[in-house]
Amino acid sequence: MILRILLFMLVGLTLIPGSALAGDSLRDLFARVSPSVCVLKTVGNEISDTTDTGLTSAYGLGSGVMISDDGKVLTAAHVVHQADAVSAEFPNGEKIPAKVLGTIPSADVALLQLERIPEGITPAVLGDSDLIQVGDRVMIIGAPFGLSRAMSSGYLSGRHDMSEQLEGLVEVEVLQSDAAANSGNSGGPMFNMNGEVIGIISSILTRSGGFDGISFAISSNVTKRLLLEGKPRWSGLDVVLLDKYAAAFNIPQKAGLLVQRVAQGSMADKMGLKGGDKLIKIGTRELLIGGDVILEVAGLIVTPDAMTLKAIRNKVQQMDKGDMLFVKVLRAGKTKILSAKLR
Repeated sequence: MILRILLFMLVGLTLIPGSALAGDSLRDLFARVSPSVCVLKTVGNEISDTTDTGLTSAYGLGSGVMISDDGKVLTAAHVVHQADAVSAEFPNGEKIPAKVLGTIPSADVALLQLERIPEGITPAVLGDSDLIQVGDRVMIIGAPFGLSRAMSSGYLSGRHDMSEQLEGLVEVEVLQSDAAANSGNSGGPMFNMNGEVIGIISSILTRSGGFDGISFAISSNVTKRLLLEGKPRWSGLDVVLLDKYAAAFNIPQKAGLLVQRVAQGSMADKMGLKGGDKLIKIGTRELLIGGDVILEVAGLIVTPDAMTLKAIRNKVQQMDKGDMLFVKVLRAGKTKILSAKLR
């Protein structure tokens, strides 16, 4: 019995220094990489049934991470895609306006450009997400419920290929973790223990409305391929595919994209696309009507087939800077051709 007690005490003594070292490691890692993480504040519009226009001003909150010396920031698409204005607040107190360079809503990733470089901020390093394995430790930094520079840690608990669920629109890998994430964490970075960004927080799986133990991040390799190695574009469009209701909207083909909202400064805004201004309900779905219905994009007719949307996205992505993009719309019962030069 005495021997067992002594062994227990010895084991206990050996565990304490190990735990302290783990805490020190996270503490040092947080101090090193957290300055690159920013709080994103947005201004835009959302659907409302209390206004004449069907829209009301909306203020959003999310997180982001600066990943280059010239002030590029990665975040989640749903944080900024419909924003009329975006600002980034860094731990040193600087608040810097940011421009949306590109969003991939189906993958939920976005790229921003800061108007100026924050003083004394070292950008985070993008890591190779293929190297992270289930069981490896990860750290999340963001602004849950607006509490800036909040850190949580846990383990990578799964990897998921979401391409099939997205019907081939885009190839997306999602990293699953038990590190806590809540509203406001969206767009923030997931780090490995080398301090490299291996994911961008996208969403949580919840029944309570808060964190229930599962958070998801879009892998860094997917983000790099879509936004940094590709041609980032920001449509700024919120649309609804009309197929079975096409005839009810007098659409002269099998389907069209009903424009709901257009973000200021986006490609759609520069093209002159118009959003809706009257709120209606079809079943349980709320729609803004009165705006344009997109019939064709770059010569491709909108159809009920999801693969057509993929083809449209791919064709626009392949176009070069300076190319003219033409869009055919139905506006007030008449067809109209809109155009804009790609930037």
